Amino acid sequence: MKFETAKRLSDLPVYLFARLDKMIQEKRAKGIDVINLGIGDPDLPTPDYIIDDLCKEARDPANHRYSSYFGMPAFRQAVAQWYNNRFGVQLDGKSEVVMLIGSKEGIGHLSWCCINPGDVALVPDPCYPVYGNGVILAGGENHWMPLKAENNFLPDFSAIPSEVAKKSKLMFLCYPNNPTGAIAPDSFFHEAIAFAKEYDILIAHDVAYCDIAFDGYRPPSFLQYPGAKEVGVEFGSASKPYNMTGWRIGWCAGNPDAVEALGRLKSNLDTGQFQAVQKAAITALLGDQSFPKKMCDVYKERRDICVEGLNAMGWNLEKPKAAFYIWAPVPSGYTSGSFAEMIFDKADVVVTPGAGYGPSEADGYIRISLTVPTDRLKEAIERIRQNVGKVSF
Repeated sequence: MKFETAKRLSDLPVYLFARLDKMIQEKRAKGIDVINLGIGDPDLPTPDYIIDDLCKEARDPANHRYSSYFGMPAFRQAVAQWYNNRFGVQLDGKSEVVMLIGSKEGIGHLSWCCINPGDVALVPDPCYPVYGNGVILAGGENHWMPLKAENNFLPDFSAIPSEVAKKSKLMFLCYPNNPTGAIAPDSFFHEAIAFAKEYDILIAHDVAYCDIAFDGYRPPSFLQYPGAKEVGVEFGSASKPYNMTGWRIGWCAGNPDAVEALGRLKSNLDTGQFQAVQKAAITALLGDQSFPKKMCDVYKERRDICVEGLNAMGWNLEKPKAAFYIWAPVPSGYTSGSFAEMIFDKADVVVTPGAGYGPSEADGYIRISLTVPTDRLKEAIERIRQNVGKVSF
């Protein structure tokens, strides 16, 4: 037989990080030392006290059976307690929290819950690719909201045509932002909530980087603003604050109708996360919170090394106040792809071309991740300096 993929699959772009990984493996197979500043995957291990709890729980046979589709009640309550401790937000763990096998799968599945073929989703340009790809898989259409430097990488809601807003069912936001590292003021969240109420749009806010911040900045939760639970949900994860990316444990919290719909969809597609992982995540969320603060110190040092190193080569970057990314414009005469390829070819350093994060605004940038050992980051910056040299804009 001739196998043919469904149209929804053929409409998807090649996943950015899968393509980068293939390029890296090809060079490494030739014995070339590649430094990967592409993917945002913490290099330091999960804290011992979380690992120890996993090992203990993994030896309990009661944890080896199928878990609750919506997540263990204790896990969902722990998320609610974490929100109260961290943001002063009150949540009902039973109806306003659902467990996810990493926030990525929930973000991708949310579009299936509220997008019908032909419906519109408002998606930032640039953004984490799963936002727009989930909409494509659900049969919807993406309306891109440009994130421009002159607007501090915030979408301009007034620029969205009213006829588009009226057809829109879903809007994705992410602050602190991936990939730009931008932060959003209180006034922005108030404006977003008002816009969503006016047009009956569900907001999906990705708060993956809320515990990675510098210089005294303390990122907020979307859910702490009046009216947020009426119009939106928030996706969070243990991945970035506790260096648990491979553990695949996260949540969606907020509007109970949207939370229930996502849980109902998941109950038809998966059977929950291993209970030992959920219990270890409870330990992470409700235990000693000094680890994320220590990681902020590590990332701050790396941020300073990277920004100061690039500025010495001709960039004029400000130091971001949150997340662990540097969003740097490409020099004159390059696209994001051609500049990233030149760095890869000449310096054996991987940076992510911005074009992978959106159709237009992103192509003028590269993203650098700070999730490599500090000495390797220093080496990467030095390789770029030696092989690329001064740049102009």
